[in-house]
Amino acid sequence: MYRPSAYHGALIALCAFAASPTFAQETPTAYLERIEAIDDSGPAIHAVVAVAPQDAPAAKGKARGPLAGRAVLVKDNIETRDMPTTAGSLALKDNATGRDAPLVAKLRSAGAVILGKTNLSEWANFRGEHSSSGWSAIGGQTKNPHALDRSPCGSSSGSGAAVAAGMAWAAIGTETDGSITCPASVMGIVGFKPTVGLVSRTHIVPISASQDTAGPMSTSVADAALILNAIAGSDPADPATAEANRHKPDFTVGLGKVGLKAVRVGVLRRQVGDMPALTTLFDTALTDMKRAGAQVVEIDYKPDERLGEAEFTVLLHEFREGVNAYLAGTPAAIPARDLAGLIAFNKAHAAEELRWYGQETFEQALAATDPAVYAKARADAQRLAGAEGIDALLRKYDVDVLVAPTTSPAWPIDPVLGDHFVDAGAGTLAAVTGYPHLSVPMGAVEGLPVGISFMAGKWDDAKVLRIGAAYERSRSAKLAAPALRNWAQ
Repeated sequence: MYRPSAYHGALIALCAFAASPTFAQETPTAYLERIEAIDDSGPAIHAVVAVAPQDAPAAKGKARGPLAGRAVLVKDNIETRDMPTTAGSLALKDNATGRDAPLVAKLRSAGAVILGKTNLSEWANFRGEHSSSGWSAIGGQTKNPHALDRSPCGSSSGSGAAVAAGMAWAAIGTETDGSITCPASVMGIVGFKPTVGLVSRTHIVPISASQDTAGPMSTSVADAALILNAIAGSDPADPATAEANRHKPDFTVGLGKVGLKAVRVGVLRRQVGDMPALTTLFDTALTDMKRAGAQVVEIDYKPDERLGEAEFTVLLHEFREGVNAYLAGTPAAIPARDLAGLIAFNKAHAAEELRWYGQETFEQALAATDPAVYAKARADAQRLAGAEGIDALLRKYDVDVLVAPTTSPAWPIDPVLGDHFVDAGAGTLAAVTGYPHLSVPMGAVEGLPVGISFMAGKWDDAKVLRIGAAYERSRSAKLAAPALRNWAQ
């Protein structure tokens, strides 16, 4: 029920948060009150779909560890023992497995309070064409706290919106291609996609064995690094993580001290796009880095047009195999046991599931069964994004990181026609290669946040975080405060 006094108090607290570079840690109770005031009612952001029972030692202030008492929300495609894991789909509304994904277990072990589950673009935005980011049949449409009528991007929409609106200390998102970094960019927070294989994917609803990873979403690079310390590491159940323990330093070391002096920053100039205000903001970020001692190197890179097609082919094959394996292990009451069953379920519940957009991607994945086609697409994608992409650019221009705007400012929410992406950013390179990608707020265009991306090579996570934190300290642009109203108002 809407309570004006609670909403007013939450808005005052949010304004105080927005004026500060970091969000002071609060009690789980305070976060739950803010969720009730601005997520369940008031502006009704629809970021949180479930609240966990708060009876664990961490919630009572008795936890110990590097994340002791810190409230963390988890995207609703990641299993937790105390809440269903739905991926936003009515087919999985009763998917209560009673188990924690290893990354959730690690958060709890580090003392974190798992506050609840966040909404997402249904099936992590891998179901059909013309979807609206942040919509799911389970959670409805998540809104952008900076402009309620503008997209939160996706698919980690709820995680990003919750952090931006001060409903948790931090959140966990997942990314296949842009699903952490894009919401972080358009909602003015930090989002980090680690090297694929640094964080376990066990008990996470899959899209791609070669590109999926979970990662932190927070209000500072330091907080993202602190979370990464907790969740990184090898998992015997996830072969991709076999080398993780060998590439797991303390990611917080040097974040507050290491600067940009002599750091060589490669600017992906073509990937800035053609929006003048965005270009100006990005050039201000480059000036800030130069002032801090960085050497800025202009790069003229034109990606091969075949990359997108190769990536999509890979995702279709890996999704079919991954989701079939996942559904086979769900509780017996789940009505869909494989991808064909999901397609049938959606047709049977078309009024709820298919009103706004279809399931063309599901149907294409069901037919993607030729191993030779998959093998060629996988080899092509890795070559174009890696050997002829990030790896080649880092080597040719002798740079430490590649930078570009993460994406454009947020576009209007449009469930009828779907998302309206503007051509800016280069995150697909890091997504396909599985390399680290950090988005840090760099300012706003007409009050709409935009992030700057930092990308580097495999296992360069610590370096990317250090450079991103150094930029964060040097940033001169003013960050926008979440307005909790429509942009046009």
